[in-house]
Amino acid sequence: MDKLIAIMNKVGIPFAYDHFAEGESPEPPFICYLLPGSDNFAADGRVYYKINDVNIELYTDTKDLSAEQKLEDVLDKYGIFYEKSETWIDSEKLYEVLYQFEM
Repeated sequence: MDKLIAIMNKVGIPFAYDHFAEGESPEPPFICYLLPGSDNFAADGRVYYKINDVNIELYTDTKDLSAEQKLEDVLDKYGIFYEKSETWIDSEKLYEVLYQFEM
């Protein structure tokens, strides 16, 4: 997933795969990204073309439109079609803006 790492580096917001180590989480905004599954294309009983599901979770302590715009600008630049949703995580006192796409 070198392309995904390159994309994440262009955003300019601290990121980690799945989670940050205990006690090492930066101040918001920060990003966690996951590859929760796949939707591979098969041919002749084999994986012909690999397609990974990608979740990018942007965490902020307030609604941060500029952080969202930074991320969306990079995804748009790479021509990535994404779905976006948002939730408040009361136990963490953080907003999570979730971007889902395939790569």
